[in-house]
Amino acid sequence: MIKQRGYTSTSVLQFFTISCLLLLSFSGSVTAYKNYTVGDSLGWYDTLEKPTVNYQKWAAAKNFSLGDFLIFNTDNNHSVVQTYNFTIYKLCDDNDALQNDTIEWSAANPSATVPYPVSVPVPLVKEGMNYFFSSDYDGEQCQNGQQFKINVTHGQGLPKSLEEPDDAPAPNSPDFGSDDSAPDTIVPANFNHPIEEESDKDEDSGSFSLLFNSLDRKLNGFLILLGIFCIF
Repeated sequence: MIKQRGYTSTSVLQFFTISCLLLLSFSGSVTAYKNYTVGDSLGWYDTLEKPTVNYQKWAAAKNFSLGDFLIFNTDNNHSVVQTYNFTIYKLCDDNDALQNDTIEWSAANPSATVPYPVSVPVPLVKEGMNYFFSSDYDGEQCQNGQQFKINVTHGQGLPKSLEEPDDAPAPNSPDFGSDDSAPDTIVPANFNHPIEEESDKDEDSGSFSLLFNSLDRKLNGFLILLGIFCIF
């Protein structure tokens, strides 16, 4: 009877230890950064071109956090404007926008005779309300459904790759595009989130693996000693 009780206690201890380690291992993957394709397969267009688009309805079913990306799949006849200024958003016009509250990530090209596809990734780097619209053709596209707003929560905070100095130029500033600034972020529609975050996950997984192996060796030694004690 004594051996049976010893075996049962050991099993419970081992099960508890393994369960805790598994919980720690999977906790990091639950809060991973996400990429959202705006409008899904419909892309980023006004209702004159895509009558069924409803971007506010699309956004309502999602939770957005710092470090997430919005991917706008559109063409060169539609722009992507992000603002934190509700008045600019309501007017569908960014001509009077301030440099620190509005960013034009992609501008339309009305002179182009043949539209070509454009994919624009936009990182979410500020908590609170974020507004998006197309400002071209005197706000006509915005007034015809090409606009939406979202609330960005803190989540797990910004990844290192998106942390920038306060004096970094915005994409629509005169200094943006110079030799010392970052290049335009135009990427394919299958854009994957920054590899740096995946590397962090790999490092975390390796750390948990080493911890598990160390604890496993110690646990085995403890079980052997416990077994010897139970025998005598």
